[in-house]
Amino acid sequence: MTEQQLTQYMNEGNTVKGQSQHHLCMHEVSEKARRITAKLNNQFHSNDEIQQIFAELTGKPVNNTFGMFPPFYTDYGKNITVGNNVFINSGCCFQDQGGIEIGDNTLVGQQVVIATLNHGLTPQNRQDLIPQKVVIGKNVWIGAHATILPGVTIGDNCVIGAGAVVSKDIPSDCVAVGVPPRVVKKIEEE
Repeated sequence: MTEQQLTQYMNEGNTVKGQSQHHLCMHEVSEKARRITAKLNNQFHSNDEIQQIFAELTGKPVNNTFGMFPPFYTDYGKNITVGNNVFINSGCCFQDQGGIEIGDNTLVGQQVVIATLNHGLTPQNRQDLIPQKVVIGKNVWIGAHATILPGVTIGDNCVIGAGAVVSKDIPSDCVAVGVPPRVVKKIEEE
């Protein structure tokens, strides 16, 4: 099984059974991701070098407007897609097996966690992995220490407050804060 086949399988929302061929392939891809993130995180790199390493990690070209302050952690890497002018601050953890899409002009604060996997609930299915994509719109600002849970879509132009745990979709043009987050303000054009 190739990385592309595995990624497509998970993007279709298929459950990865524990100890299956898909699960074993996932571990191989994770090992590659850990090697690449170790290279990214353990010495200084220019922004151009960070862009090259991130492109190697994701297997996709990265626009020259992409910015990141390492360290950065992911346990897969191949299912992250970023738009133009995206900035990811230090200490972020992306669990991207289910897919993470980040739109243009988005800012991701320090130590943000984006999770795209759940486990089966019953003990006999606990090793199974259930992927669900996270989609973050354009012009979004995610505050420090926020956590975005599997299957969530955050609309364009949103602000997610620091420390929020986002478990449900957030509509466009809103400020959402708290645990669970609640919309406290509609963002209007100036």
